[in-house]
Parts: sequence; structure tokens; C-alpha cells
Amino acid sequence: MALTLTLLADTHLPRRAKELPDEVWGAVESSDAVVHAGDWTELPLLEDLESRANRLIACYGNNDGAGLRARLPLIARAELEGVRLAVVHETGQKQGREARMAALYPDTDVLVFGHSHIPWDTRADTGLRLLNPGSPTDRRRQPYCTYMTAVVTAGRLDVVTHRLPPR
Repeated sequence: MALTLTLLADTHLPRRAKELPDEVWGAVESSDAVVHAGDWTELPLLEDLESRANRLIACYGNNDGAGLRARLPLIARAELEGVRLAVVHETGQKQGREARMAALYPDTDVLVFGHSHIPWDTRADTGLRLLNPGSPTDRRRQPYCTYMTAVVTAGRLDVVTHRLPPR
């Protein structure tokens, strides 16, 4: 049985945008689960995602205050169709990231992270897959705002990075 995911991070609402783009809400509502890797900045988006997503797997980020930290873990974990998933906001500098994260998350198949706003899809030598969906609201120095969708089937994860049109 296939399981569909929407991967988000660094939404920074309402500071970087007033709301998520309609395309992202469409992905959220049609997914089996939504994964959010932190930096929400305000509680209303968490509440909206909790009400609109079939399942939410999420952590808090460095820009998230006490209200979000009280409701979300530093590291979220789930097993999805045989894939062991961990979600964390920060992973440190890009040099050596794969080896560093493989050592920190030896019991994980996929690590979803945020913080940089840079889409990322790599593997560590151990097989750990590292995914950063970028940001759907704040592209920083990237050419596009982005998010990811994925399909999990029998322990396999197929990922697509989506570029959003300029606002």
C-alpha cells in the first residue's frame, strides 16, 4: 500500500508570508501525512495543519517560541510503511552533514530537516537519506520557494521537489 507525504519546513508564518500557497494546501489535504521540520514562528499554522492534515509529524525550530515548543518535540519520529523517519530542524553546516547525521541517527532511514531554506536530497554512506524541502514562503537566496512530496511504498521513498511560482 502506498502512503503519500507532503514535506515542509521554514514556513515562518506570518512573518515571511501571510499564508501557505494554495498549491501547498492542496498537497496537504491530499496527503496521508504531512511532515514539518520546524520554524513555524506562530501557533495558528500548527493548528491549521492539525485540522487539515490526515496526520502531522512535526518538530519545532530555532525561531519557534514557547507555545510551539510546548506542543512539538525537538525531534519527531515515525515509522511509515517500513521507513523509519526522523524530523529535526537543524543539522549544522553542510560540510560533513551526511556522516554527522548518520552517526546521530543510526536507527533512521530518512531524516527530514530544515533551517537553511535550501532543498536537499542526499544519502549518507550508511544509506540514511537526508531531505530538506526548502521553504514554501521564504526562498532566501534560492531561485524558488519549494516544498516536497513523497510516496512511500514497501519501504521505498520516491521524492519530488516542487517549485512554487513567484508571489
